[in-house]
Amino acid sequence: MCARKAPCYMGQRVGTLLVRNARQLLTLRGPSGPRRGSALRDLAIIQDGAVLIRDGVILAVGLTRRVENLSDARHAREIDASGCVVAPGFVDSHTHLICGPPRLADYEMRIAGAGYEEIAAAGGGILLTVRAVRETPIRRLKNQARDTISEFVRHGTTTVEVKSGYGLDDITERKILRTARALDGKPLSLVPTYLGAHAVPPEWKGRADAYIAWMCAGMMPALRRSRLAEFVDIYCSRGAFTVEQARTYLTAARELGFKLKIHAGQFAADAAAKLAAELEAVTADHLDYAGEDDIRALAASHTIATLLPGAVLHLGLSRYAPARPLIDSGAAVALATDYNPGTSPTCSMPMILSLACAQMRMTPAEAISAATINGAHAVGRAARCGSIEAGKDADLVIYNVSDYREIPYHFGMNPVALTIKRGEVIYSAVRATWRED
Repeated sequence: MCARKAPCYMGQRVGTLLVRNARQLLTLRGPSGPRRGSALRDLAIIQDGAVLIRDGVILAVGLTRRVENLSDARHAREIDASGCVVAPGFVDSHTHLICGPPRLADYEMRIAGAGYEEIAAAGGGILLTVRAVRETPIRRLKNQARDTISEFVRHGTTTVEVKSGYGLDDITERKILRTARALDGKPLSLVPTYLGAHAVPPEWKGRADAYIAWMCAGMMPALRRSRLAEFVDIYCSRGAFTVEQARTYLTAARELGFKLKIHAGQFAADAAAKLAAELEAVTADHLDYAGEDDIRALAASHTIATLLPGAVLHLGLSRYAPARPLIDSGAAVALATDYNPGTSPTCSMPMILSLACAQMRMTPAEAISAATINGAHAVGRAARCGSIEAGKDADLVIYNVSDYREIPYHFGMNPVALTIKRGEVIYSAVRATWRED
């Protein structure tokens, strides 16, 4: 296990840092694109590995005896990762980070047997959160988000996608996206996504087409000019938006220069996954009801299938996304938490890995790749994070385990010893050791 308790200088910027003696260093070095098929199982492991970091960027990666003899390593501060696994920080590519308070009444109704649509009809669901977020001052939203970010950090996540979608009006959607901008880099990298098409807002009840037209003609062009969002997303589902409405919305977003995401096939089969492939969306997310045609379309496309098993667990459902057929067909697969107050209130990517392995039959190596390098591709950040390679940001996690397979094996436990973002320790369970000569 990791070295004995010692000072870790948490929060201090370090010019040159050497992480050494990793029992397993999971570099994830490999092809330039998202990992598919057998490549998803190749973690490019270095036994007794080391990482040399300078000014927050990875300088060298390799065997400890080689890296520690480099001239730049001679006066570096050191973290002794003896007996530990060192891996890239998780990239959580689907979250609703800025989302107001938990929906506890919904939770109790669900325990009693109520379904998603029944809860919404009773005044719960997405629109309950919309009302709460509209009424919450931006300062309180920031404080709530900071608390949540601390949990992401504690569980080894270093990059997070952040969706809007709990405002559903001009003022509140901007408030959410501005909050994300203000929190970017403090300490995590936040990637903003406009999800105005999360639900039909109460002001537009019965006029979904008109609401789509308003977003296409007014809201999205304004967001593009202000650069508040990088991606645009839409929720295709019964009670939300149809595939044809999604086509209109996403086509307009693509013409404006946004990158595309789509919620597809969460509660029933639909054609949203095939639409994602057709429009060259970056991701199609959920896919619990993806069928053979959807799988073939995704496998033949550049669209990444982002799977969200946390929502299936929390909703008490039994149908998980078909990860095994997707991977075996050659589709690119990512994993994410879907953090939100209604259907997946978790920040724990290790728990998502456990679900992916136990419930979707992914191997531990496939799950780690899906949650790191493929997650980075899913948010357009693969050039900076998702693997441990020279020239990339030094986003690392040190795990207090001796074999990477233990990360999903110990479900519901947090194996993270240290989280490092751009060369700075941002979380420490004080199990790994700094050492200075």
